[in-house]
Amino acid sequence: MFENESQIWTDMTGNTAQAFDWNGNSGERWLANQERLDRMLAAYGDAAVAAAAPRPGEQVLDIGCGAGATTLDIARLVRPDGFVLGVDISGQLIGRACECAGEGAGVAFLLADASREAFAPSRFDLLFSRFGVMFFDDPVAAFAHLRRALKPTGRLAFICWRGAAENDWTRLPMAAIRGVVPPAPPTDPEAPGPFSFGDRDRVTHILTDAGYGDIAFEAVDHPILFGLGSTREAAIDDAVDHALQVGPLGRALTDQPDDVQVRAIAAVRAAFAQKVESDGVRIEGAAWVVTAQRAE
Repeated sequence: MFENESQIWTDMTGNTAQAFDWNGNSGERWLANQERLDRMLAAYGDAAVAAAAPRPGEQVLDIGCGAGATTLDIARLVRPDGFVLGVDISGQLIGRACECAGEGAGVAFLLADASREAFAPSRFDLLFSRFGVMFFDDPVAAFAHLRRALKPTGRLAFICWRGAAENDWTRLPMAAIRGVVPPAPPTDPEAPGPFSFGDRDRVTHILTDAGYGDIAFEAVDHPILFGLGSTREAAIDDAVDHALQVGPLGRALTDQPDDVQVRAIAAVRAAFAQKVESDGVRIEGAAWVVTAQRAE
């Protein structure tokens, strides 16, 4: 199955809404900002890789690999005899991952829904993910399915966002537009999305029910350089533009009247102006690194 390096296999079933989104608007936005987003998330990926501790010779599955940054990082750690398979539901991002990998040894990419792909039983030493497991429509079933691909001594390591209120990339702009933009209907906090794994008790129950043990959490708090520019004003403008492209702000302003959009963006700009440092707009981010073992 893994004999050809940097090859794409395709299997797209299940998680229909996520597949549609990540092969549409979300995939395009992420692709357009890929290098920047990978830089912003590098410290979080590094923390997750350190917790996972990939070793030479290991077989690794990178779930929701995006454009392959962590896949390639892990591949360097498991060489010369190890292998990493990066899986993502977005065709755009898998395409970019293959471009970035080039002819790199010991790595391949699969366009598929990891929660349903027919991986060989007991194939992997490590299941890994950087912000790629919070979108499963049925997380218990997804993790139980993935568990079957782990060796009996296999382990799981992933990083996921904590609550929205702890992450400035969504908290700041959405708080700024409160009172300017009509509030959206309340959403289910456990629905698939970036913050659906913020509650550690919920994650513990999901993994326990899916057949994992020795579950541990490590808080990772790290600033994110969110806006760059040659001047203070340019950095703030860049932060606002970035928030419109990759966060919930753009969706919140969709179909709003022009005057509402103008006032909302002014409010967001004022919020980011409070976060300017010498190197740009720097905001706070908060995540969990979660580790577990396959339970027998």
